[in-house]
Amino acid sequence: MMQSTFNYYQLLTICLLWTGYFLVHSVTASLGFKRWVAKNYINLIPAYRLTFNIFSTVLLVPILWLSFRWASEPLWHWTPILFWITSLISLGTIIAFYFSLKYYDMAEFMGTRQWAERNNQVEDQEQFVIGEFHRFVRHPWYSMGIILIWCRELDPVMLTNAVMITLYFVVGSRLEERKLIQYHGDVYRRYIEKVPGLIPRPWRFLSKIEAKELIINSSKS
Repeated sequence: MMQSTFNYYQLLTICLLWTGYFLVHSVTASLGFKRWVAKNYINLIPAYRLTFNIFSTVLLVPILWLSFRWASEPLWHWTPILFWITSLISLGTIIAFYFSLKYYDMAEFMGTRQWAERNNQVEDQEQFVIGEFHRFVRHPWYSMGIILIWCRELDPVMLTNAVMITLYFVVGSRLEERKLIQYHGDVYRRYIEKVPGLIPRPWRFLSKIEAKELIINSSKS
């Protein structure tokens, strides 16, 4: 039977791997780095986003492999009631994620459109869109990811993964917003003032009318 023991070497290794992954991911996702690539290797830009996504996925393999290899007994077990509650929350989150896809340009997000059209523009071409979930949090996918991560029984290694990923969602969302402000300017600043980043708050959200007005202002700018 697997034992729930804290192997600090394993936990430190996981932390270091995630830190390296986050640094590489943040640098290669930055507008400054992409502009440097465009300046020196403009022919690579059409494949940049697609390559970035593939590279980011491949880099996850050693972390996931070690996480499963070092799996142990969970640190806690849900009671039957909590098991069903967390399972329903997870299922609802997955369904919400599915419905959220219609608010994203997935060809642009994956990079297949840039490659197919041989688009060598540095800035992302995706328009400013406020979907239903974006009215309540600025980064609904990150919020959904956090829910799915923590609605589970976690062993020490997976708990470390959960903490590191959550921290990066917090930091990474701030880094991502620097680019979004450059793309959308004052419209996105007003959006930040109205809507929280990751955790919904009942008193802070956009009405449908306010969301529509922001989108209209974005198209004018």
